[in-house]
Amino acid sequence: MANSNNIWYVTILLSAIAGYCDTVTFVAAASMFSAHVTGNFIVFAYQIIKGADPQAWIKLISFPVFVMAVITGGRIGSETGKRYRLLFIEGLLLLISGIFAVFVRLYFIAGWGIHFTAMMVVFAMGLQNAFGKLYAKETYGPTTMMTGNVTQASLDLGSFIFSVFKNTVSLDALKKQSITIAGFLGGCLAGALMAKNFGLPALIVPGLLLVICYLGTARQAASQLQ
Repeated sequence: MANSNNIWYVTILLSAIAGYCDTVTFVAAASMFSAHVTGNFIVFAYQIIKGADPQAWIKLISFPVFVMAVITGGRIGSETGKRYRLLFIEGLLLLISGIFAVFVRLYFIAGWGIHFTAMMVVFAMGLQNAFGKLYAKETYGPTTMMTGNVTQASLDLGSFIFSVFKNTVSLDALKKQSITIAGFLGGCLAGALMAKNFGLPALIVPGLLLVICYLGTARQAASQLQ
């Protein structure tokens, strides 16, 4: 993945993947949020008052799935020196979910296949959230929830402006928050485009990206030990 000098790389990679996955599942899996899972409560409530079919209740399952993922991530990520293992597992889950989505499309599996795929992505995003909490210093901020980042960026912007553009600490913090927000937005745009054209199989892309980055980092670390 990255060393301590490349926090920006890990930040933009993870925020882009979160935005990408959240948008792909929303577009291609019946308006299901995979990163902002509490948003599913709102969609569920809306669909219920609109007289939606019983499948709307499936959105509530995303919450316990997410909780189980975070608990699992906490156990896996607690081992010293294995922090990036969580992201490797996340990558594998996304890759598997994308491949599974291909079979769902090819063999016309019932709607449960789409929901199951979405839940795998929710679990993957739960692992990423666990990583962010366990290793907060590995990124510039949360990579899956942007409301807090936008709030902090706004505070930093205000502080910089009212200091007559002299508060370099606030400016530096604003730049870091901008990396996270821009990465997420870029991921959302890419996810929307890919989901429109390919559906849930588009999840193969972030899965491959995470796995390749992890293996590349592991290979580099091994060569440095030799």
